[in-house]
Amino acid sequence: MAAFIQRLFKSRKATPTTSPKTAAKSDLPQPKEQDTRQLLREQQEQQLKNTLSQSQLATLAIDGATAAIRLQAATGIHDETLLQQVQKRAKGRDKSVYQTVKQALQTLKEQQAEEANTREKIKTLVRQIQDQAGSEDTKLYEARLEALQENWRPLENQATPEQAQHFLEAAHQCRERLKQMAQAKSEAARHQEQTHQRSETLDLLRETLADLKSKEAADLPSLSALDAFQKTQENRWLEATRDTQVGKQEQKDYEQLMLSFRNYLSAVSRLSQAKEAMSELVEWANSDQATDAHRDAASALLTTIEWPGDFPQPPDLAMVRKLAGKPKAPKPATANQEKQKALSDALQAALPELEAALDARLYKESKQLFKLAQSQFQQLDPRQRKQLQARMQLLAGQFRELSDWQGFATEPKQIALCEQMEHLAEQPIEPEAKAERIKELQSEWRDLGGSSDRTLWSRFKTASDAAYEPCKIYFEAKSDLKQANLQTRTAICEQLDAFLANADWSVMNWKGAERIHQTAREEWKNAWPVDFRDNRQVQKRFDELLKQLERPLDQERQQNEALKQAIVEKAETLITHEPLQEAMEQAKALQSDWKAVGITRHREDRKLWQAFRKACDQVFARRDAQRTAQQQATEQADQSAQATLDKYVKLTAESDPALLDEAQEALNQLSGNQLSPRLREQLQQLRQRLKNIAQAKAMRDKVTTWQTLVNDKAQSQLSQESIPAQWTSQYGGMKEWDGRDLTIRAEILAGVSTPEQDQNRRMEIQVQRLTDGLGNGDSQDPIKEFEKLVALWCLKPDNGDLTTEHAQRLNRALETLHSGT
Repeated sequence: MAAFIQRLFKSRKATPTTSPKTAAKSDLPQPKEQDTRQLLREQQEQQLKNTLSQSQLATLAIDGATAAIRLQAATGIHDETLLQQVQKRAKGRDKSVYQTVKQALQTLKEQQAEEANTREKIKTLVRQIQDQAGSEDTKLYEARLEALQENWRPLENQATPEQAQHFLEAAHQCRERLKQMAQAKSEAARHQEQTHQRSETLDLLRETLADLKSKEAADLPSLSALDAFQKTQENRWLEATRDTQVGKQEQKDYEQLMLSFRNYLSAVSRLSQAKEAMSELVEWANSDQATDAHRDAASALLTTIEWPGDFPQPPDLAMVRKLAGKPKAPKPATANQEKQKALSDALQAALPELEAALDARLYKESKQLFKLAQSQFQQLDPRQRKQLQARMQLLAGQFRELSDWQGFATEPKQIALCEQMEHLAEQPIEPEAKAERIKELQSEWRDLGGSSDRTLWSRFKTASDAAYEPCKIYFEAKSDLKQANLQTRTAICEQLDAFLANADWSVMNWKGAERIHQTAREEWKNAWPVDFRDNRQVQKRFDELLKQLERPLDQERQQNEALKQAIVEKAETLITHEPLQEAMEQAKALQSDWKAVGITRHREDRKLWQAFRKACDQVFARRDAQRTAQQQATEQADQSAQATLDKYVKLTAESDPALLDEAQEALNQLSGNQLSPRLREQLQQLRQRLKNIAQAKAMRDKVTTWQTLVNDKAQSQLSQESIPAQWTSQYGGMKEWDGRDLTIRAEILAGVSTPEQDQNRRMEIQVQRLTDGLGNGDSQDPIKEFEKLVALWCLKPDNGDLTTEHAQRLNRALETLHSGT
């Protein structure tokens, strides 16, 4: 009403108006705009056939001319930031693009999660193999290394160069560790073999000396055999004492036994040199004509020969001793005959194998077989030994020749090892690496079989000690670290013990207890290295405490797993539950219940979670299927509606009325419920336009009819039948106004100007209208007011004041009403 009052008192100048025809045309899309949209769509389709950047695809996914273009562009986007932007802008505007981008983001997140999982596996493997490289636990060491390498192979190509380098370095350290372990084992075997060889050497010396003391003096061994035996046992003892610890008593026993053997060998050598002089004295001893000179010569010869008193004297030497007046040595007892025969048979069976090994120049096998043969030979009595003595001497010579050849081949290499060790002693290398290199050189020395040259061995040993001196200091410091770690592990045990002693499992914070369990294991692992022997009891205590903590934790985990199993079973029943909305709400409630459940075992939890996730996915997949079906129905409805809209979108007020009616009927048959918001809005707009066109046409026809009635009345040509019947009943009893007042009222109502001569009357009428209450907000519809004025015009019985001028002014006011409508 306020707007109507403003229009009532506005300037009397006529306001330019727009014709109904022009207004109707302005409401409709022009054919040029349709052509532009078609051209834009073709351009965008052509762009999609080319290679576009991610930002260009994102723009098309939002601003594409058709749903198909937007969907195709959205499918090609892979950048996460652009996907998020498109998802945000497409929400509520384009459901297909929104769902496509949402799925792409989900796929991208899964790929990122998988890549993160792979990176974590790589980090774990690198950490594990580094731990393995530094671990002192050698149990199943090689098997654990092979397992780590097997797990690394499928992930190697996805690791960074730095991670690959760290893994390969740790793997190399592990292989070196395996090599060291093998070397240590070989070293232990070598020390054991050296101990065995020293024991056999001592036993053989004892047996040989005992045999020499027990055999008949008439069968003295050959000087060459005794010399060969001495050199063999000396070399054997030298090899058995090289680079190893020898007990003082053991060395003393060897020196005493070897001294006794050397004395015997020297005595035999002197006896052999004095053979002629002894023969002469023996002849004089058998005759009764021996003089004091002969006796003195016999005494001098005995002094020169200096025969050891604990060995039986040869017969000739006994005769010389008798000549000199000295008593004869006692005769030793004989050995067991059956044992001697068995030893002889065993030796004769072993000698062919020794001969074959010597012929094949197999030093190691020959050495073992020769030691065995020597041991058996020394246990024989003189009679049995005499039969095999020549053969044994021949084999001993062959073995010495093979030993000399072996030493000649290895000596240059041993000199090179000495030089390398001396050079290593002067190098400022990291202690652990230096210690590893020292072990490698020592291992190479042992592989060469040692050296009989004491000077060369002393040179190598001195260089090794000098090189190891800085390593010794380092490993002593490392020993302090081991002790500190042992104390840390002891403190962990004390803390666990105190926690278990005070734990009230009925009100336990299970997640906190589980964290204590995990933290204890991690801190225990970090407290490394430790001394294996010292750690044994602490480790046993820690394992027992962990078992005490794990028992209630496992019970709680099993109870929680049962709860989650029940949730899984409930979720599986929702797969076919109806209605679907209720099933989804219950599934969401079960997800909340799942989160509320406490601790579980990781592996079992993963299994249960996969089953629960699968059931929930199937529930929500039903919703997605419904949405997909609804989306397909919407797309089909959009295609049908778009065709209808394209057919009638160009209709105007000047179009064929029949076509307008047809369009209205076709639009009424379209269901807006299945349409997309965009098509629904276009449909509503077209319906409103057609409605406006129909209303404008009806108003135009009505105004034209009114104008005809006004003209006919002014010309006295209006029949009573032409007047609408409702006018008579509705306005027949109202107060009559003359033609001038009716015209002025129409001009006031239409807001058009009034001629100068009627301006005063117009002012009076306006004041009267205000007085009558028309300005208080209760104004009637202007069209009704115009209808009332036309009706009063036509019902006026007297045409005296209904002039043609008044008719023209009234029709002009009606024309303005028509234009405004």
